[in-house]
Amino acid sequence: MRRLILVFALSVFALLAPVARAAPIPVRVVVLTTFETGASAARVSGEFQAWADRWPLTHPLKIPGVEGRVLYSDDGVLGVVTGMRARARESVAALILDPRLDLSHAYWIVAGIAGVDPRAGSIGSAAWARYVVDADPIFEMDDREIPAGWPDGLWSLGAARPGVKGKATGSSGMVWKLNPGLVAWAYGLTRDVALPDSDLLRAARANYPSEPAALRPPSVFLGDDLGTTRFWHGERRTRWARDWVKLWTDGDGVFAMTECEDQGILDVLDIFSREGRVDLARVLVLRTASNYSREGDGAPSDLKFAPGGAAAAFEAAYRVGTPVVKALVAGWDRYAVTPPAGAAR
Repeated sequence: MRRLILVFALSVFALLAPVARAAPIPVRVVVLTTFETGASAARVSGEFQAWADRWPLTHPLKIPGVEGRVLYSDDGVLGVVTGMRARARESVAALILDPRLDLSHAYWIVAGIAGVDPRAGSIGSAAWARYVVDADPIFEMDDREIPAGWPDGLWSLGAARPGVKGKATGSSGMVWKLNPGLVAWAYGLTRDVALPDSDLLRAARANYPSEPAALRPPSVFLGDDLGTTRFWHGERRTRWARDWVKLWTDGDGVFAMTECEDQGILDVLDIFSREGRVDLARVLVLRTASNYSREGDGAPSDLKFAPGGAAAAFEAAYRVGTPVVKALVAGWDRYAVTPPAGAAR
């Protein structure tokens, strides 16, 4: 009888005892892309394909709350399709909260396409951001109804007119200065990477004779990043973007790239970094130009994008991002402890 009781007790204990969990996956680098078309067999199907196929990323992982694909490699690289606009914010939060991932020492690299200010660069180019600036929490008035003397109908929360920095408490951190040494290091590794050019890109560049930067072949440069979930385009909005970035960086930032996700990504990473779940000093933003932020000189405003721009930008993101990811993985014994640093610029 005692033996039966003992067997029964041991059986109950085994059922009630916590199931041993596998150790979390130690992630070295997270590569964030925002979309793919779904046609993975196509020659060009979005920002994620080159990373998945060429790194390669071979192990699928289903993360609750992330709609897009998540794949990781044996060397600790996690590639993610976050979704676009506000969906990226949700996906990054889901990644951080998944107990199967150890992101405490991970580096984060956004590798996505964007619109480029022709004053800053040409399509097919790649820019490492020093600043990410949010322009979602904003007051807006129809430009046809703005008071005399206002440059546009967009201005900061907490302010009474354009050109005044307000505040967005409870909504956003608004501006993030990325780790200057890490950004300089990444730029130094990649500034001479050869980027693809084509007759299509040369034809697009020719529409901007007033902007020397827009006439240059694709290149890698330092340029700051403005995020809005709304898509905007045109000469007036490009002037507004230049002013907005200058305002929120106290004159230090220079607008280069416009995109729809980085403000949400940085805001989430910022919040979780305060709890020690991620390290904000290990974040890089690489945006590559698929289109210009305004129409060509003298051309009527429209939303026609240059043929070949998206394909060139997809390729540029992989070519420029890869050396950085490889260096982080190869030097992990050092970089797990201390981020690499270059001469700040």
